[in-house]
Amino acid sequence: MPKLYSGAEIVFKCLEDQKVSHLFGYPGGAVLPIYDELKNHPSIKHILVRHEQGAGHAAEGYARSTGKPGVVLVTSGPGATNVVTALTDAYMDSVPIVCISGQVPTHLIGTDAFQECDTTGITRPCTKHNWLVKKIEDLPKIMHDAFRVAMSGRPGPVLVDIPKDIQFAKTVYKNFSNKVSKQNGKNYKSFSINEINKMIDLMSKSKKPIFYTGGGVVNSGPEASNLLRELVSMTGFPITSTLQGLGCFPGDDNQFLGMLGMHGTYEANNAMHDCDLMINIGARFDDRITGKIDEFSPKSKKVHIDIDPSSINKNIKVDLPIVGDVGEVIQSIIKTTKKNKLSFLKSNKQNIAKWWSQIDKWRAKKSLNFINSEKKIMPQHAVQRLYELTKKYDTYVTTEVGQHQMWAAQHYKFNKPNRWMTSGGLGTMGYGVPAAVGVQIAHPKKLVIDIAGEASVLMTMQEMSTAVQYNLPIKIFILNNEYMGMVRQWQELLHEKNYSESYSAALPDFVKLAEAYGCVGIRAKTPDELDEKILEMINVDKPVIFDCVVDQNENCFPMIPSGKPHNQMLLGPQDQKSKKISGKGKTLV
Repeated sequence: MPKLYSGAEIVFKCLEDQKVSHLFGYPGGAVLPIYDELKNHPSIKHILVRHEQGAGHAAEGYARSTGKPGVVLVTSGPGATNVVTALTDAYMDSVPIVCISGQVPTHLIGTDAFQECDTTGITRPCTKHNWLVKKIEDLPKIMHDAFRVAMSGRPGPVLVDIPKDIQFAKTVYKNFSNKVSKQNGKNYKSFSINEINKMIDLMSKSKKPIFYTGGGVVNSGPEASNLLRELVSMTGFPITSTLQGLGCFPGDDNQFLGMLGMHGTYEANNAMHDCDLMINIGARFDDRITGKIDEFSPKSKKVHIDIDPSSINKNIKVDLPIVGDVGEVIQSIIKTTKKNKLSFLKSNKQNIAKWWSQIDKWRAKKSLNFINSEKKIMPQHAVQRLYELTKKYDTYVTTEVGQHQMWAAQHYKFNKPNRWMTSGGLGTMGYGVPAAVGVQIAHPKKLVIDIAGEASVLMTMQEMSTAVQYNLPIKIFILNNEYMGMVRQWQELLHEKNYSESYSAALPDFVKLAEAYGCVGIRAKTPDELDEKILEMINVDKPVIFDCVVDQNENCFPMIPSGKPHNQMLLGPQDQKSKKISGKGKTLV
């Protein structure tokens, strides 16, 4: 007679077979059988968060920084609904999460029982797939399917809802993990050599080419980033990146034009607008990138390489779609180019030289420049000093959402993938602290910094308690301007300086708050003490909350005004009056 395992045991058997080492969760009545079983599985470390949203974001940070799926365990009802924001965030940004939620016993489903909600119904729009386990016999396969779905194709979150009686019920266990097809979308190879040849032909004829890269390169794995660097080097083409793609190409390389989009560089956005060939690798033509769609890069041929067929021709019609894992596609381009003994650098030398000459004129604008101050800390200066003092370390950076996020993207350079964790698609304030917890769990010996805003950080500040409990020396670097900065900026530019409810009038003393949590609190108010205080933060082997008091009125530039094309950017305060945002633009922010 084969051994029978309870549902709770099967959950852990599956996690062990999937090589899961960490579990982010919060207990409750509907998952107590699973928590009861936890003590029998020492290979899996449970991280007790302070809020289920924190569990989801910590799992995201873990997943983004490792390429492995993050695993979350929550109870029924509010446990499941609290994690919805994190699931949606992961869905928008293609982060693999496996969420296990408890549910009331099967006979109580639909009776409005205590802590009951329609978890699969609520999470259907924000997961790749979800399951309600109705029979214990189905649980092993469903659990393994969950990991397969989360990691295959375009990665994303999944949820398995397990009623309490199923957790007690017993059945035989079968390991389905070896039945899982090759992960990370490598089974999606549907592109042809004909498409590769067409792309190479477009590249060889192009006079103004540009690579436009996104998070899909990072999701494909480190090798894809290495191959991208090889391709960009052998072509001599300029390259730009979305917010999520930062790090897939070295940020300090001369061919890199910086980030593009609403707060991208002048040279990146103008090159995107004027190019004749745009090669999109693993990006999704998001509205923060395209701006005004009918004036987006009007004269270019567009190639779109993506593992997700549904992302192609969704927002922007392209001339050459290539469906496949971006790493494999890039590899095929390189191989075919070498096989045919093509040299873009030689054949396109004159054309590319002219194109680079134009790009250098745009670069000369120095769009990321700002007026520094000897009395006040400018937020851009704070990020620059943070970068200079941490670049010798293998640093992992998370952010909250707002002005500080854009300043971090503009002024902190990333030379490796999986070092930059931020909420792009959903734009979740409160993402950074729990994400830093997840990153630090995955990389205990590395320097992990959350570049934060004082408004965002307060949304999930309770996770500092998690950091203290597990001795996670995360550094929370707050650019404190006492405003919801991006809201204030939009109110200034779009709503006649009506700063309605964007000023935080009752902020805590972050140094004292840090001490209350058992962390280290540091404050810097002037530029001349900034370096010393940053070094103190780096050298402390404990969680730190750094209150960096910055100029209250600084806006984030450059900026594409909403409703405008890429070549009509606001470069600074001097442009605010002459290039006023239209009433139509107000609706698009």
